[in-house]
Amino acid sequence: MVELTQTGIDGLDEILNGGIVKNSTTLVSGNPGAGKSVLCLQYIYNGVEEFDESGIYLSFEENAEDIAQAAESLGFENWREHVENEKISVYDKQVLLRENDFSSSLELLLDDLGDERYERLVLDSLTMFQLFFESEREKRTYLLKFTDILSDNGLTTLMTNEQGTSFPDSDIGLENFLTDGNIFLLQTPTESGVNRYVWVAKMRKKNINTDIFPMEISEGGLTIHENASAFSLLSENKSPL
Repeated sequence: MVELTQTGIDGLDEILNGGIVKNSTTLVSGNPGAGKSVLCLQYIYNGVEEFDESGIYLSFEENAEDIAQAAESLGFENWREHVENEKISVYDKQVLLRENDFSSSLELLLDDLGDERYERLVLDSLTMFQLFFESEREKRTYLLKFTDILSDNGLTTLMTNEQGTSFPDSDIGLENFLTDGNIFLLQTPTESGVNRYVWVAKMRKKNINTDIFPMEISEGGLTIHENASAFSLLSENKSPL
């Protein structure tokens, strides 16, 4: 039987039929503002608050104070306390980008990666992570090595990635095929604002609901709704302007 890690995010675990496969790596893709970092903050915070599972948060884009303020703005009021108590271990851009190569940065992480206290990990973002490497082959090699290290240490991982289009069609990179799961956060402009959606495109080793579901971001993070058919993004994309 496949072991699962629950995200604790309203609606997402139902789409995933129970949660993310334990010890897997899932790519969370979307364009800027789609909610990728919100989902990841919520995943780590819920791990501590709801499931007594500690987590590691790696950010190549923000410093620790910015991350804490973002968490608190979503209502995750105990974030700083969990960091102080080492239930959440934060490595920010000032630490991760201090070295000129990924091997050196990885050395900084190994103790925590091998610490049995930690069961969840977030890497935000893969886009910045890739700046360590000069070639696609080198990036692929290190990504595979890194995901193997995470899995071997019992970590269930989310990695964020910038998606350049509102709906992924031909703009799907190699990293989507190297990870165990793919979650796309989508947004389409409307006259009154933005409609948001989530699409779980892949999750190895288990059945998932691959419909597109509407979601919203509010106090407490992401909420995903069940009425998928009424909000078909595919239908919207095919409608005339």
